[in-house]
Amino acid sequence: MKKIIAPKAPKAIGPYAAAIRTGNLIFCSGQTPLNPETMKIEGTSIEEQTKVALTNLEKVLKEEGCDRTNIVKTSVFLKNFADFPRMNATYATFFGEHTPARTTVEVSRLPMDALVEIECIAEV
Repeated sequence: MKKIIAPKAPKAIGPYAAAIRTGNLIFCSGQTPLNPETMKIEGTSIEEQTKVALTNLEKVLKEEGCDRTNIVKTSVFLKNFADFPRMNATYATFFGEHTPARTTVEVSRLPMDALVEIECIAEV
């Protein structure tokens, strides 16, 4: 196993790695809409926060020479499931024709009161 350090992505806010590579798979920890420079939530709408969280995931993947097209599965955690249609539209724009498998659930609270957190599994 290899720990992936992604200097361009937000620093972990706990005792975990941004991602772990094992074989040809990368398991990315959940990314919230943290601005990597300020370590504060960026955006107030679900659309803005979804885009930042997905961009942060891609920053982690780029450390291993991958991008969004390498993602095979995502898990999306929403603070409010009423935001699903708008999150889904932003998510669809981000991925385009590439449509990874996905799970989406509502949770009671996310780190730093984010509206969304997204994790993924990618194939190298």
